[in-house]
Amino acid sequence: MNAPESRQVQQLLQQSLELAEAAVKAEAPHSPLGPHVAPALAAPLQDARYIGQAIPRPNIERLTEGRGQYVDDIELPRMAHVVFWRSPVAHARITHIERDFARMMPGVLAVYDGKDLATICKPWVATLTHLVGLKSAPQYPMAIDRACWQGEPVVAVVAKTRAEAEDALQYVQVEWEALPAALDMNTALHPDTPVIHPELGDNLCFTRSLDTGGVDEAFARADVVAEATFDFGRHTGVTLESRCQIADYNPASRQLTVYHSQQAPHMMQDLYARQFDLPEALVRVICKDVGGSFGIKVHAYPDDFATVAMSILLKRPVKFVADRLESFVSDIHAREHRIKGRIAASKQGEILAFEIDDVTGIGPFSMFPRTSGIEGNQVVNLTGGPYKHKAYRAKLNVVFLNKTPTCQYRGVGHPIACAVTEGLVDLAAAKLGMDPLEFRKRNVIPDDAYPATGASGIKLEVLSHEACLRKIETLMDYPALRAEQQALRAKGIYRGIGFATLIELTNPGAAFYGVGGARISAQDGATARLEPGGGVAVMVSVGEQGQGTEAIFAQIAADAVGVPMSQVRLVTGDTETVPYGGGTWASRGAGIGGEAVLQAGLALRANILKVAEAILKRDVQTLVLQEGMVSDASTGEALLPLHELGRIAYYRPDTLPADFTPELMVTRHYAQRDYPFIFTNGVQASYVEVDTETGFVKLLKHWAVEDCGRVINPMLVDEQIRGAIVQG
Repeated sequence: MNAPESRQVQQLLQQSLELAEAAVKAEAPHSPLGPHVAPALAAPLQDARYIGQAIPRPNIERLTEGRGQYVDDIELPRMAHVVFWRSPVAHARITHIERDFARMMPGVLAVYDGKDLATICKPWVATLTHLVGLKSAPQYPMAIDRACWQGEPVVAVVAKTRAEAEDALQYVQVEWEALPAALDMNTALHPDTPVIHPELGDNLCFTRSLDTGGVDEAFARADVVAEATFDFGRHTGVTLESRCQIADYNPASRQLTVYHSQQAPHMMQDLYARQFDLPEALVRVICKDVGGSFGIKVHAYPDDFATVAMSILLKRPVKFVADRLESFVSDIHAREHRIKGRIAASKQGEILAFEIDDVTGIGPFSMFPRTSGIEGNQVVNLTGGPYKHKAYRAKLNVVFLNKTPTCQYRGVGHPIACAVTEGLVDLAAAKLGMDPLEFRKRNVIPDDAYPATGASGIKLEVLSHEACLRKIETLMDYPALRAEQQALRAKGIYRGIGFATLIELTNPGAAFYGVGGARISAQDGATARLEPGGGVAVMVSVGEQGQGTEAIFAQIAADAVGVPMSQVRLVTGDTETVPYGGGTWASRGAGIGGEAVLQAGLALRANILKVAEAILKRDVQTLVLQEGMVSDASTGEALLPLHELGRIAYYRPDTLPADFTPELMVTRHYAQRDYPFIFTNGVQASYVEVDTETGFVKLLKHWAVEDCGRVINPMLVDEQIRGAIVQG
């Protein structure tokens, strides 16, 4: 790296640090409880001691001291290691694989190709019935005869150690013939572009058209029409812990145990059972500590199935850990779009219509099981979302390419839709000669207009765009900032102010995947159990990925049951012990998993007080449970500590009434039903300086206002917003 490049990297790093330290405000402009609180959360927590407090994560010391247990930390008896030979080109016919030399290398247990694994693992096709017309070709754990992207696994070497497997991989000889490749999404449907899967007829995975009517008329009568083409390059997440797993098949019991760095353990349990014809009850998926995900680890990858297949064939544990280089060609990518958009507005500053034409390039297969059609579908649903226009037309083409497969990554369509919407809004405001903040104020859906339906048909329960815009205007001291901008412009210093008004889909119900036939749970469950010593164990189907999920669950459980937070123990990520659920994705941890924890905790509190009633022979209405002590509701007199109640209930039930049985473990499930999703909203603004000679952009200030509803842990909200801003 030369000196100018080094300086530029340092500047970019500094810019990121400034961004991370930017002013971030979390606001709940509605009621004290916030607008997006599930019903059970509203009533019993007026005296909450932990909810709303900035409490550090309870697992932070364990992890920072190196006591975490990630997949690669696990060592099992007779465990083998697998590495993959991946296609070096985008499209190739595999003509011959020479494995004999690799098999003779020290420590090598087996060398497999795609045909070997296809004998025990069924192929899959990733489609959803509610994405009508979505198609894909059958896919296998490893390529058979033909590799369709650079990075597709072709050969696997299994050895006693990782080093031995990597050494032997060098002796695998693959003869291949390069095939014409489809690499440009803009020409993927042209007649002279090679069709990746001839049996499908073309490279079109999915198409959708939406037209509310009145679009042509709106553009015809508009005083201003602004249009632009927006190009978005591919993204991927880079997690601290790469994708990894250990598959451990026990032939004696037909039990398959998979230690996984995954977001959705029950989803993977179902997939492994179905693809390998195993009883679901004999498949256990364990996700202990997970070192980040961002959506990267919510999909089923070919090498996931390959690793399981090799464990079954070898009858011993097999570990796969992706190295960083292969992660870039095997982890899902996202956000490759070219969108032509236009906006119509009146001279009074009213938005009349939006129109977009979106072409998005995916890989050669739709990704299993969530499909590669959801992101583009989200762009169609969310474009124009914050604004009150009625006329909207959208066209979407999702096309196959000989590139790394794409699927859901953090935000799933939101950043694309927001960038297009806000870019068009800025262009329209500029053409009208209107201040961009004022233009937004005139056009956002009013706060008193909810419930409302967006132009694309999305159902919006209650949002607060007007309140958020007012808040950010105050935080920025917007008039003074504009005056400073103009004064500096006269001195040759160019600064810009940008806004982005946003809506965010959270807490998805069955409308996201279940209605399309995907066996991905839309509900989550929690079990709360009083321990004999007075502590509370909470088993939850939503796991920790680094967001602080266990902290908020502990806060909710402590307040719901009425015990000190230090007495709450969380168990997550094991299909054998936690209730069935969808896992961690789409901002559903607190809204769905947290609600399940709350309901289970409240039910356990009620049962504890019934036991206290039996022990104390006092009416349950006269008792309260706070901080682990049953007390008199009117005087506050301490009557019975939970450790004593637990001792009696578990060890001396003979002292209780004969017709009374203590029920000190309860399970509750929660699913979003009233709306397909719960939308939240916010607005962000940036103040930047542009070097007109070099084009370098320096971020000076950044503001974010988010309507979070009731904030469970302000520290974690702050972390999430800062992290999201930096990650983009």
